[in-house]
Parts: sequence; structure tokens; C-alpha cells
Amino acid sequence: MSPPGRPVLITPLARIAAATLLIVAAAATTGCTGQQASPSDGAGSIALLLPDADTARYETFDRPVFEERVAELGDYDVLYANADQDAAKQQQQAESALAAGAAVLVLDPVDANAAVSIVRSANDQDVPVISYDRLIAGGDLAYYISFDNEKVGRLQAESFVEAVTEADAGDGILMLNGSPTDSNAALFRDGAHGVIDPSGLRVLAEYDTPEWSPDEAQDWVAGQISQFGDDIAGVYAANDAVAGGAISALKAAGVAPFPIVTGQDAELSALQRIITGDQHMTVYKAIKPQAELAAEIAVALLEGEEVSAPAETNGVPTTLLDPVAVTVDNILETVVADGFWTVADICTPAYADACEAAGIR
Repeated sequence: MSPPGRPVLITPLARIAAATLLIVAAAATTGCTGQQASPSDGAGSIALLLPDADTARYETFDRPVFEERVAELGDYDVLYANADQDAAKQQQQAESALAAGAAVLVLDPVDANAAVSIVRSANDQDVPVISYDRLIAGGDLAYYISFDNEKVGRLQAESFVEAVTEADAGDGILMLNGSPTDSNAALFRDGAHGVIDPSGLRVLAEYDTPEWSPDEAQDWVAGQISQFGDDIAGVYAANDAVAGGAISALKAAGVAPFPIVTGQDAELSALQRIITGDQHMTVYKAIKPQAELAAEIAVALLEGEEVSAPAETNGVPTTLLDPVAVTVDNILETVVADGFWTVADICTPAYADACEAAGIR
């Protein structure tokens, strides 16, 4: 068991296990029933279409974990493509996958609205689509698996407001949101505003970062520094990539005292920034069980089995996993305990002293 007051990491895993048990449930189950693919002969192709390479998690965790789990389940091919934040490129990749005979699409959309045309093309060919991590804005979806994304925003904002208040260095903040084409970004923002708006902090400026670009984030924050300077007590950054851009701008400008900065995704570089004090927190999402469950659902659909889920979103069978806030105080009990990163990964020679000071060993 986790110590009192610590996140209990078994929670998301337990929810996944419960959802997995429902994958082959009969229609009589009380869960939501999704669509079926045509039965296969034990072999077939599944397309995994991911949105970008700037967010480290996709190539580091989602893809290899998904492919490994599919391989464990049988003799299936995974047709992989990364869209590099280009919706038109993702459309072409999906068309190529369908032409190559993909029997299931697992799609994390660059643009939630543009991806509707991909879903419709797949629907026309009786190919089920799993909306992975981000909810596609329409079409007949077979399944949706993600995290409680409003909760992600709330976790960020709760930790942020507390830290800014305790620092007592002012009440002016910047809000550096995610990409306007990412359906999750709006949920993160809504969750954060629900905490920040009544907190008494002043939002000096707010920005939706195109394509989650660290460079765009850095440029925007640099512009705000020239306007607001040391009035900036904190930067709510929606993920670790844009947090990195914000921190680069703050350091270059010598803003002091150094503002509180949030993040998300528990990227290795973010954890190292947390240890050195440049970033206050991140949000850990259990990507391994998310990718594994997506693989299991995809194989079940390919084999013509019915799939069920513990919830639904707009009529789509849904599993939403629990995110966990991570600060320097609980790195060992969260990302390290769960095997997401090791102490050796985090505490490279450049960070050895900071790790020792933080008790991470």
C-alpha cells in the first residue's frame, strides 16, 4: 500500500483490468457494446496512427508498448505511422493503411475535427476505429480510451495555485494551453480554469499553443515577459513540451524570483527540471496499461468479438484512466514505483547532486 496521502497507483491499473475483462463480454452485459469487425483467420493488420513526435511519450512508450502487446496476442501486423502534427499527412497515412488492408484503426488524431473524414472512410469499409487518447469529433467510433482530461487540468491547477500562493511572489500568471486542434487541450484548459478562476490569481495573458510547439511556447512567453516582466509569478503550462519552451524563455530573460511552472506527461526532461526546481510539477498518466488495453481491444475487434466498457462518451464505449500529480516529493512513489522511469534514468551525472538533495536514490 502507498503511504497515507500518496496516490494509489493500483487505481488506474485496476480500472484497466476491469475493462479488459469486459472486452469479450456478451451483449447481455451491462456495459456499452461497441461495433464488431469481421472475423479473421488468426492473422490481420491493425493500423496505429499517432499524431506527433514532439511529445516524447508516443515514440518512447505508446508505440512500443502497443506493438509488444499485439505481438503477445497473436500473429498480427501493426501498420504504424506518425503524422508529425500534420492533419493532411495523417489523412494520407490512414488512406494508405486502409488500402493496405488494415482491419482496425487505432487513431490518435492531430485534429479532432479533420479526423472525422478518416473515421467515415473506415466506416464505409466496415473497419472499426478506436479513438486513442484524444476523442475524435464524430463518425461511428468503436471505442474511446483516454484519461480523465478535465481532472488532468484540475490536478495541474490545484498544485499550481497552492505553489504560487505559498511562494508569495505575486498573483500574476500566464496560461499556456495546448493545441487548438487537440480535443484534450480544451478539457485540460476547462479543468484548470475551474480551479484558477476562483483562486484570486490574475491571468495576465492566455495562449493556445499551435501544435503543442515548444518553440511557439517559448516565443509567446518571451513576448509576455517583455510586457509583464517580474509580475509573472507562475506559468500554467498544459504539458511538459510547452513547459520546456516557457522555462527556456524565463531563464533567458532572468525572471526573478523564478515563476512556478506546471506540466504534463511525466517526460524524463520534465522530471529532471522538477528535481532542479525549474518546473514545479507534471502529471503522470499510466501510458503502458492504456496502450496495452488499446491493443487488446483492437485484436478483439479484428477477431469479430464484441467489446464493452465501464462507461460511454457520446454513446461510444469508453475507458478513462486516472492521472496522478507528480512533484519532487512523490517521484519515487509514482513514476519510479510504477516502472515508468528508473532512478538511473532520472539521476544521470548532471542531475546526481540534485537527486541526492531531493532524496531520490
